[in-house]
Amino acid sequence: MVVGGFSSRTSFVVAIERKIVIKVNINCQICKTDVLKAVTKLTGIDEESVDGEKGMLTIVGDVEPVLVVRNLKKIGKVPAIISVGPPKPPEYCEEFKFRECRPCPPSCKECKLIFTAYPYNDGRTRSIL
Repeated sequence: MVVGGFSSRTSFVVAIERKIVIKVNINCQICKTDVLKAVTKLTGIDEESVDGEKGMLTIVGDVEPVLVVRNLKKIGKVPAIISVGPPKPPEYCEEFKFRECRPCPPSCKECKLIFTAYPYNDGRTRSIL
């Protein structure tokens, strides 16, 4: 039903970050450049990489695989989707993970120094004096 020019049904688009691996024929540096140009025109891509030896294009971001294939077909390539799935979570260095609360540093009675440490979800800490 249309009311006042607007549809009574609304649709919500949820951004889903995914890793897309596509096989594409890449014969030379010009082919590699053309593939990257075609892919970078799309919005929502966080990172892209091309492996010329294996002929693999890897894209991470919020982009539909169908749109990537369509852009590659426009430049004359024959793409084949190998996999679509969630991206690999970022790895954090063990050295910087929050281990345990440290005791407050000593202070004089006049200063009344207060020390607190708040851990972030990714392992970093924030210290406040």
